Amino acid sequence: MREKLKTAKRWVVKVGSSLVTNSGLGLDKGAIAHWAEQLVNLQQQGIKFVLVSSGAVAEGVSRLNLKARPKEIHLQQAAAAVGQMGLIQAYASCFMRQNVHTAQILLSHEDLSDRTRYLNARSTLSTLLEMGVIPVVNENDTVATAELCFGDNDTLAALVANLINAEVMIVLTDQEGLYSADPRFHSSAEFIESASANDAKLMEYAGKGTSLGRGGMFTKISAAKLAARSGTSTVITKGTDSDVLLRVANGENLGTLLEADSEPMAARKQWLAGQLTLKGSLVLDDGAVKVLTKSGKSLLAVGIKQVEGKFSRGDVVACLDESGSEIARGLANYDMGEVQTLMGQSSEKISELLGYAGEEEIIHRDNMILS
Repeated sequence: MREKLKTAKRWVVKVGSSLVTNSGLGLDKGAIAHWAEQLVNLQQQGIKFVLVSSGAVAEGVSRLNLKARPKEIHLQQAAAAVGQMGLIQAYASCFMRQNVHTAQILLSHEDLSDRTRYLNARSTLSTLLEMGVIPVVNENDTVATAELCFGDNDTLAALVANLINAEVMIVLTDQEGLYSADPRFHSSAEFIESASANDAKLMEYAGKGTSLGRGGMFTKISAAKLAARSGTSTVITKGTDSDVLLRVANGENLGTLLEADSEPMAARKQWLAGQLTLKGSLVLDDGAVKVLTKSGKSLLAVGIKQVEGKFSRGDVVACLDESGSEIARGLANYDMGEVQTLMGQSSEKISELLGYAGEEEIIHRDNMILS
């Protein structure tokens, strides 16, 4: 599996609060610059990645001269609002020194649980990656509530891994990786070099997090297990090690590798399968049926002959042949009325017919499962 890391071309990199904020003494801009240099190097090697960074609340605590991270959620939200300004500014300036643009993406639980928002977030991230822009993702702490917040950016990183079909998730922390017990208190603790992300024993090894972050090894293991459902393997390793990201990319035996049990795309299809509730159907001509079943391509409007049901963007619709047999199902990029307007037309006419330039596909192949 370490060798597979050398060929992985889609990453999620997560950086923890204790690394970004220099143990609570403001942002560690030197460390941020070091990661930025590595990430640009990896980008030049053809790797596309999303950076998930904690630190907004911790930076806000520092800027506001608070003695500790507040427990009250409204104070946490205020600290996040102040700290996010400094956090994204630091990343933007470090990447701009190397002529690379960044984008700030703030997500909440609702953004990824609602199918329409899920598609919007996925489309935005995919577009940014194709443009060579580095997305910097954080939880939208200023609007999240105690009931809805992810609770830690480890979980958010795992959800983003699913969102972009990542092959690997790198979790940078202040620890070497996972031990069988806390090495600070147990001299007999054994280092775990690799394991299955679904190994039930891993939870027994988890400990508590720092005062700056909300997660510990428990959340990292849980996130690795969540990411594995989408076929993403996870590396938990020490973020302060020199050239850590470059060394992981070269297959060096750093940190703890928690392996996924299936390939990314196949696992993502399985994840989608568990989310599907049909809201409508599309009757396709013979050419479109052949393209979907034999060529593995997306569904375009030109191949649609009839629209049935009532659905919105992000809802699940079935794809039927002319005899009424289901051949596939997936997430629609347009609502019922728009698909009726577009059916039988070429993708080049979407802007003219709808008045805006939308997706070329009615259902993208990545969001479709063959029946």
